[in-house]
This record gives sequence, structure tokens and C-alpha cells, in this order.
Amino acid sequence: MGKRQAAVEQTRARILAAARAVLTGSDRYTEFSVPGVARAADVARVTVYNQFGSKAGLLEALSDDLARAGGLTELTTVFDEPDPRMAVSRFITAFIRFWESDRLLIRRLRALAALDPELEKAIAGRDERRRRGARAVVRRLTSSVRPGGLDPESAVDVLTTLTSFETYDALAGDHRRGDEVAALVERLARAVLDLADPPNTRSPHTRRR
Repeated sequence: MGKRQAAVEQTRARILAAARAVLTGSDRYTEFSVPGVARAADVARVTVYNQFGSKAGLLEALSDDLARAGGLTELTTVFDEPDPRMAVSRFITAFIRFWESDRLLIRRLRALAALDPELEKAIAGRDERRRRGARAVVRRLTSSVRPGGLDPESAVDVLTTLTSFETYDALAGDHRRGDEVAALVERLARAVLDLADPPNTRSPHTRRR
């Protein structure tokens, strides 16, 4: 049973690697399909269906793999940060690092979502999770202050927008590193939300300068 499970996991990893290769290595990535991935992985298409159920299931699994590799599984530690202002900083940094971890693949997955209703639903669900995280961070802020004079939901809108892939991609352009984008986004968040550093505390980005 152990050998069989290991073989299943190896096949799964090979299929995910093939999906990644198809999406990042072809100008025809919008034609992404289960048969195409099966050919790239050198497995039968039924193997892909058995592993993932559908194209949407395959893309969900690929997104989960990206989240693990990009460090999003550690996001829960952000909510353990005792200083709510630092929690904002760490929330921003976590998502900028994630977007940077595999920028081309994430860009193409999100582009595909505009063409595929199933994938659009999956991506929208992940964006909603990020929004819920932003709401949890803002809730801690608003327990003591009203960020930038904004009502809580507007503050959530701001933080959700600033931590989106689209914001990261636009600010990164062709020349900014992830840490530079994170520092810029943090400055924007602090300005809009009117979050001055608490006494004797500086953000991780400020400490590096």
C-alpha cells in the first residue's frame, strides 16, 4: 500500500509539473486542456481525471501547490501578530511574496479565469479568502482607531485592492523586486489608512533601509 500511494503521489506531482509547463511554456496557454496536460505528463487522460476530476480540479490543485510553495500556508501567523499595524505589514508582505513566487504562472491562471467560468469561480473564491483575511486585519485595527477616517468595509476594500495580484503586477513592472513592491504597497496602505508607526516600532521594510 505504501508503494502504491507513493506511485500515486509521484504521478500527481508529474501531472502538476506538466500543467505548470504547459501554462508557462506555450504562447497557446489559453488552449490549456486535460488532454494537453496528459500528453505533456506522458499519462493517459483518464489518469488526470482520476487524480483531479476535471480541468477545474486540476487548476485548483495547481493553485493549492502554488500557495504552499509561495508560503501562503503560513499566513495564519499574521493573525497572531500582537500589533495590528504590524499585522497589516505582514499581511501585505505575505501576498507580495506569493505573487512574486511564480508571477508568470499566476498571471496566466488569472488570465484563463477570464475565459473559463469554472476557473473564474475558483479564482474568485481565492480572492474572497484574501478579502476575509483583510477583514480580519482591519477588524483588529478598528477596535482602537478608525483607519484613515474610513468605515471598516472601505478599509477592507483598500487593503484587498492593495494586496491583489493586479496591483502587485502593475507596480512590479519590469524592474521592481518583490521587497520593493511590498515597501511601496505598505507606504500606500499606511498613507490611506493613516497608520503611523507606533512608538519604538518600525515595519520590516523600514528596518531594512
